[in-house]
Amino acid sequence: MIVNQWVGAAHRYDAIGDHARHVQVILRAMGHTSEIYGLTVDEDLRDIVRPFDHPDARSGDVTIFHYALPSAMTGAFADLPRGRVLHYHNITPAHYFAPYNAGQYRLCRVGREHLRRLVGHADLALGVSEFNRLELQEMGFAETGVMPIAVDVDRLTKAPRRPALERILDDGLTNILFVGRIAPNKRIDDYIRFAEHYKRYVNIDYRFIFVGRTDAVPHYYSAIRTLLLQYEMPHDRFMFTGPVTDEDLAAYYRMASVYLSLSEHEGFCVPLLEAMAMDVPILAYAAGAVPDTLSGSGVLFSPRDFEYAAELLGELVFNDDLRGEVIGGQRRRLADFGDGRVEKDLRAALSRVAGNTSVR
Repeated sequence: MIVNQWVGAAHRYDAIGDHARHVQVILRAMGHTSEIYGLTVDEDLRDIVRPFDHPDARSGDVTIFHYALPSAMTGAFADLPRGRVLHYHNITPAHYFAPYNAGQYRLCRVGREHLRRLVGHADLALGVSEFNRLELQEMGFAETGVMPIAVDVDRLTKAPRRPALERILDDGLTNILFVGRIAPNKRIDDYIRFAEHYKRYVNIDYRFIFVGRTDAVPHYYSAIRTLLLQYEMPHDRFMFTGPVTDEDLAAYYRMASVYLSLSEHEGFCVPLLEAMAMDVPILAYAAGAVPDTLSGSGVLFSPRDFEYAAELLGELVFNDDLRGEVIGGQRRRLADFGDGRVEKDLRAALSRVAGNTSVR
């Protein structure tokens, strides 16, 4: 069977692109012919991802369309004659961007409008989480399911050590980690308010580390820097690294005492799985798909009470018994996301689309 995948953009260190390449390996191991086609392809990925105007892009028996942004792929997917699997990777609600970036606000609004146009034009619509599946169902997609993102955690767990960086981070401060782009839905501004409670009631020796792009929403990042000045935060207690290599990312996870998520909207949240793999206990606000992804592991809190959450963070930092219990639960949850799960989900999706339970 020919099982193709479409991605709007193919970049290194991008969750959707990484997922598609991982799925391609598994599909080929299952005996299928499988290629990836993209509208925008990084130069160093051109031997892996074909351009979307390639004559074979529309020749798949099954086509998995990884949807996160509006593009010319939407109409082309709707026109395919067979085997249309929509894999929805989430769109951040547009209102988060309204105060900061009109272009991104419009992009998110149009993205949801284009997604609705695919109702009735997909044989199967999969969300990366139950949270996203419910959104698809509410839009009117008839056949829905869940296929989580495939995450290659070996790139972190087997990454070489970075002794110089680890020495810098091993200076007596408690490292509290966040990984992801600096964007309004991530509520980076609330980390500053959170820090006020943490240093007042728990511990003054802390450092918040933010690993990820700072240029995704420039006006929002500027607002964060202004807020840091308003709160008179010491310059060395909030570290913004920008994008980093896998080796450096692994070092940040190794040196982190806790992974903290204050995000209000996530479709899956890949860094939660990375933290699980690196044995970093997770404290997260229970919003979006985060409860789905954790599924009883880590520590969730709600409502958004930062005084209470700061106490929880202190327990995860200093209570070794609790840390061990939480890490054990996270290891068990991580096992649910292995290649065996991905292969099982792929077999089920292909069977549903092909109408043939003997798909191998």
